[in-house]
Amino acid sequence: MTIMSFLLLTILFMTWFIYFSGLNPQMVTIFYYPGESITSSLAVIAVGCILIGVFIGFVLYLLSTLRQMVKNLKADRQERRNREVISIYREGVSRLLSGDMKKARIHLQRALDRDPARVETYLAMANVHVQENQPEEAVALLGRARNVDPRSLEVLFKLASVYDSLQRWDDAAQTYREILGKAENNRKALRALRDLRIRAGEWKESFELQKKILKFAEGTTRQQEEERRLLSLRYEVACQGLSGDEKELKSAKAALQEIVKDAPDFLPGHVSLGDVLRRLGTPLEASSVWEEGYRALGRGVFLERLEALFLDEGDPATLLSFYRDFVREKANDLMLRFFYGKLCLRLEMIEEGLEQLQMVESSGVDSPQIHLLLAEGHSRRGRLDIAIQQYKKALGITSRLAIGYVCDSCGEESREWQSRCPDCGEWASLSVVGRQSLRGAMTATTQLRPIHHGERETWGTV
Repeated sequence: MTIMSFLLLTILFMTWFIYFSGLNPQMVTIFYYPGESITSSLAVIAVGCILIGVFIGFVLYLLSTLRQMVKNLKADRQERRNREVISIYREGVSRLLSGDMKKARIHLQRALDRDPARVETYLAMANVHVQENQPEEAVALLGRARNVDPRSLEVLFKLASVYDSLQRWDDAAQTYREILGKAENNRKALRALRDLRIRAGEWKESFELQKKILKFAEGTTRQQEEERRLLSLRYEVACQGLSGDEKELKSAKAALQEIVKDAPDFLPGHVSLGDVLRRLGTPLEASSVWEEGYRALGRGVFLERLEALFLDEGDPATLLSFYRDFVREKANDLMLRFFYGKLCLRLEMIEEGLEQLQMVESSGVDSPQIHLLLAEGHSRRGRLDIAIQQYKKALGITSRLAIGYVCDSCGEESREWQSRCPDCGEWASLSVVGRQSLRGAMTATTQLRPIHHGERETWGTV
């Protein structure tokens, strides 16, 4: 069929050529070089131009086809190479997940050697270094990965994590800032940088970061938690003025008053506001803040602050009046009775103090502090038997003296010996408390030696 088509086209072309020659019998001269020319009929020249054009088109077609073939060959070769590298990489990751670090390193290194531009391979190899406790090598490898793909957030997060494990807080913070420079609303980077700044005591920067985090938490289950953290950081920023001059103290006072107003249940705000007022030379205002704080929150730190304030001012009577009035209002406030009894012991009001402390003990409270104070009070009154019993209760001593055990690995204490530490899970790690001190204090044993004939009698005469 192809041959017949070719013959038909040839016949048609010849027919057209004869017809075209009959219509154009004129001779035409064409100069193709100075002094050189070709003279022929118009039909021949026209057909020659057509054939030359067809030939040029055919050559261009051949070149295009050849170029596409070369391109496809390269693509196929690259595809095979990529499949091979991916297979090696997956095998390395599989070994990594199974805990076979040696083979994981071999496979991943092969993958890196064959394709140094794959960021995933660098990340997997960095994990191998981290698990083998080689964080510095992981940092170097991640630095190479960052050069390969500077925009990869995964590389930067991993690098920051390794810096964190190395306690290179500043480098970790700088890496998180780099992430935020590429993705300013990245929640994970914002939280991580905030936590690092909190650890470093950079309260103003932490506060600004927390405000951004709170915007993203609005309407979510984390909103209340983030609002509370923002309040805490706002408090820390305010407290930076506590160690400053009078101007800074007044600024801190205003900020803390706003915090107490906005969050009446925020304990540190009340405590620190009283501290500021005391430093500003207004002890009555400080005591008023702490008294109101105790009435509202019932926390013992207010009573501790009040006791220190009035004793330093040489005015324990005012504090005693406060305790007595409050006890009449709330007779079941055991925290108040505890501090009331403790103050009485300090002021040598022994019987009144013992009365308050015994009421606390009789209510079922069993704490070392109560027993120690009761022991002190009875000791001052010469009731030594009762004092000894209270001291025993404070120390947890029963008829069987419990020595106790401590874990050599994590330091967790246990009353009874156990084969495995309940805290860290290490086996055979519980030892008697003080074992290391006892071992360190042991004197060197005397080396045994033979006693020769007659030496014993000589020794006996010394």
